[in-house]
Amino acid sequence: MIDARDAGSAAMPEGRARLLADLVAGVITATLLVPQAIAFAALAGLPPAAGLYASVVPVFVYAALGSSRTLAVGPVSVASLMVAHALATPGLSAPPLANAAALALMGGVFLLALSLLRAGALVNVLSAPVLGGFTTGAALLIIASQLREFTGLRVVPAGDGWMPALAGAPTTVALTTALGAAGLVAMLLIGPRIARLGEGSGGRAWIAIAARAMPFVVVVAAAASIGLLDDHLPGHGVRVVGDVPGGLPGLTFDFLFAADWRALAPSAILIALVGFVESVSIAKVFAARRREAVDPDRELLAIGAANVGAAFTGALPVAGGFGRTVVNVAAGARTQWAAVVSGLLVIAVLVADPPIIERIPRAALAAIIIAAVVKLIDLPMLARLWRYDRSEALVYLATALGVVAAGVELGLIGGLVATLIALIAQSRYPHIATVGRIPGTEHFRNVLRHRVETWPGLLLLRVDASLRFANASVIADVIGQRIDAVPGTRDVVLIGSGINAIDATGLEMLGALATQLRTAGIVLHLAEMKGPITDRLAGTGFEAALVPGRVFRATEDAVAALAGASGTAVTDAAATGRHSTHHAPTP
Repeated sequence: MIDARDAGSAAMPEGRARLLADLVAGVITATLLVPQAIAFAALAGLPPAAGLYASVVPVFVYAALGSSRTLAVGPVSVASLMVAHALATPGLSAPPLANAAALALMGGVFLLALSLLRAGALVNVLSAPVLGGFTTGAALLIIASQLREFTGLRVVPAGDGWMPALAGAPTTVALTTALGAAGLVAMLLIGPRIARLGEGSGGRAWIAIAARAMPFVVVVAAAASIGLLDDHLPGHGVRVVGDVPGGLPGLTFDFLFAADWRALAPSAILIALVGFVESVSIAKVFAARRREAVDPDRELLAIGAANVGAAFTGALPVAGGFGRTVVNVAAGARTQWAAVVSGLLVIAVLVADPPIIERIPRAALAAIIIAAVVKLIDLPMLARLWRYDRSEALVYLATALGVVAAGVELGLIGGLVATLIALIAQSRYPHIATVGRIPGTEHFRNVLRHRVETWPGLLLLRVDASLRFANASVIADVIGQRIDAVPGTRDVVLIGSGINAIDATGLEMLGALATQLRTAGIVLHLAEMKGPITDRLAGTGFEAALVPGRVFRATEDAVAALAGASGTAVTDAAATGRHSTHHAPTP
């Protein structure tokens, strides 16, 4: 958000320094924003003006309302791909621009409604594996979608055969591929090398900052190359951006009466949800580095309002962009005044309507898009997940493959379903430890990990999971197995330090287990149950049904009351044969 104190203190040296830093950062970010805005509009299947308009009013709206000081809002790659898929929905009758505005308006209203409900916690609805798999799959789709523009090849029917063929004039294909490849090399290889050379302090730091504006250099050089080709090789066939309507974005209401609202509503909600989650995630990363705070509820308001502004100015949906935010921060942005400067420069481009924009090769825009999204392919994250938790790695893979095979919307929904299945599977097979007391202390630990004291006839079991419908029967079975493994058991104490909740099914299981054990001459007790759980149990009559079992405040109290005069035995963790962990079968 624009901080009035920053502007009001412009007369002070510190204030002037902030404003100067924002001015410089805004100029540098604009050099990336303009070519990316045109490229992402092309990715969405929309005219270049839709991307440029998305970089004006939405930017100003977020600057006034957002909680992040450095998040750069505008058209982004993943949202643009989702817009392209939404606009390809069969049966749509309205023009693409009208439907794109409808997507922005419905998504913006959805986020605004969530802001009224203070539902900022929705940012956690997409887990890291789902978000990582989604962006990886979307990046692969985006790269595939740009190969035609990058190479100049097109798919044509192969006569009576079933296999389509690639076609294109050899000269056109060669020139187009050369322009695209040169741009890609400049952004992925040359730019980073220059940035590394400029890392450090003093004047050399400017080299690193300027290197991040390589997309601007690419489009200028590519447009100049088209001018040379026009002079020396007429009819070369390389596709260019073409005419870009100049002038400022104006208010438009036509889409309200023309758009295919019902067909687009599900896509609009998913686009808004993904855009919000990505925006807040990016904002939090950079805010943490600067010890600043990001308010998710306020981000709902700001990003929702920015999308509403995009809709009524003929733009596509917007969100926070990672690449632009990196450039913004690296260039020294202090506040959202940097974004305002970027927006003003986009206005200058629209008013001036420089001919160079019309001559930008589409291959150069494809290179900009590919360079922007190739960093989203996060295979190291997949490797880390595979080493740490393979169920999470499978969620990542399911989401990525779902996006590639079924599209962004179905792939994202598939990732959410896979997450739910993984959660149920994990909760179904909880960790249950047989514990004993470390000699000379009141600490109780796993008998398989520590040298502990145990007592004849007394079995202490620690359940490290909430008791819910998904795992209640499994927990009951494991308790039965542990009792069978220790003949002569008279008392069983369930230690609830790891239990955060007990649902109705879990409560029924405990009652049935107490009755079953009592019939077998064994008494069930509870210990270390958390306050909210004991409060809820008190209103159910469960404690009466547990009698003669008791509820102990601490495990040490249970041992003092139940061990009696029985002797103790020290159990060596290395020698014991009892099991403390119930492992799930491989899904």
